Amino acid sequence: MRFVVEHVRHGVRQLRTGWADGVGYVTQCPIQPGGCYTHRFTITGQEGTLWWHAHDSWLRATVHGAIVIYPKKGSLYPFRKHHGEIPIIIGEWWNRDPISVVNQALLTGAAPNISNAFTINGQPGDLYPCSAPETFRVSVQPGKTYLLRIVNAALNDEHFFKIANHELTVVAVDACYTKPYKTDVLFMAPGQTADVLFTANQPVGRYYMAARAYSTQQSGFFDNTTTTAILEYLGHNLSTTPILPNLPFYNDTATVTKFSNGLRSLASKEHPVEVPQKINESIISTVGLGLLPCKPGQTCGGPNGTRVTASMNNISFVLPTIALLQAAYFGINGVFTTDFPVNPPVVFNYTGQNIPRSLWAPIYGTKLKVVEYNCTVQMVFQATNIFVADNHPMHLHGYSFYVVGQGFGNYNPETDPLKFNLVDPPKRNTVGVPVNGWTAIRFKADNPGVWFVHCHLDDHLSWGLNMAFLVKNGPGYLATLEPPPPDLPWC
Repeated sequence: MRFVVEHVRHGVRQLRTGWADGVGYVTQCPIQPGGCYTHRFTITGQEGTLWWHAHDSWLRATVHGAIVIYPKKGSLYPFRKHHGEIPIIIGEWWNRDPISVVNQALLTGAAPNISNAFTINGQPGDLYPCSAPETFRVSVQPGKTYLLRIVNAALNDEHFFKIANHELTVVAVDACYTKPYKTDVLFMAPGQTADVLFTANQPVGRYYMAARAYSTQQSGFFDNTTTTAILEYLGHNLSTTPILPNLPFYNDTATVTKFSNGLRSLASKEHPVEVPQKINESIISTVGLGLLPCKPGQTCGGPNGTRVTASMNNISFVLPTIALLQAAYFGINGVFTTDFPVNPPVVFNYTGQNIPRSLWAPIYGTKLKVVEYNCTVQMVFQATNIFVADNHPMHLHGYSFYVVGQGFGNYNPETDPLKFNLVDPPKRNTVGVPVNGWTAIRFKADNPGVWFVHCHLDDHLSWGLNMAFLVKNGPGYLATLEPPPPDLPWC
């Protein structure tokens, strides 16, 4: 089987080179089978771990990898010296072709089949019946400190991660340094990365690394299995059974909240914080699921014969057949409109129970939000309890942003900003919106182009939980989008 494909460098801060962002029908048309396209870009102001992945359908289930950005020569890490580095990629596995899984869901209108396993560095681990001989193993020297470079590349599930009996220290997230945060458990949404130190200071032996899903759904509606890898101390007894960590229960929202609230930007002289203090554009957008009636003559597999969908501000995003950036650059009309609503079109109790059915059905559209160059933007993602509440990891292409506030319930624009952290908030490119809650981000729109905003749960993305910013050119060459490269794929 031959696929069209694009590759995106997730979270890379590439100025003026949106043509290399890699999102199909957003910044380019897909690379056709047998074709090629060279992405040309620079990385600005980032150090740490990012990743790349396919951005067409569900191809990223297996087409992905880590990107490591080291400090400039002569510069030092802003944390203690480590003996070695260990890349860890959490993945998700289906016993079927994942493209067939999503295509079946989109055809029938039902939710896609859940995965059969999670993986660490491509292997499910000892707790599955098929893969123990190939379980990923890594050897460490007693007393030495190591840097884990962790990527959550799973498609549809957020994860807890632990190493049995070992303390972890988070020193960076999404290629942005943090104040050292000590914990025994990580929470990572799909799309997020973390740089984490640990010291091999336990008795010589074998210890499991393990990851399991965080979900607020009922058991049976998500993959509730556990993937493992093995940390082996040099000199261990080969017959020793690895120690398994006690992971949080799958719906432990308190642990998720504690971890998220514990992260702070480093805010040092070498790595300063530049949170926008005054806002030019303020946007509040609902993010959530919904149901659409089945078209006449069709049979749909959603609840009560409906079709599952998702939306932002009641707009279920439709990808065009011409890339948005190409249409904007060349002035091609009829591809998109610029009327994405900056507030929910209907104000209601977003997180309440028994939301009226009249609010469950979004409308389809390809709507962008136009932003002036150097504009400061605040965007509040408000989760809804329509159909079913969920945690939504929201990702913004082309930028890193400051997570200035989060909370549960409905966002209050009068009182909640008074509690914002404008001093040392974490800087990310992907952030989880709490189930039945909200998240506020801020960024400066200094990167011209078309930049996708979407939920990084790929089933939600497929259903339309997306929008895009069109950031205008600024004054002068260095504030202007570069011309398209000669090998840019066309539709």
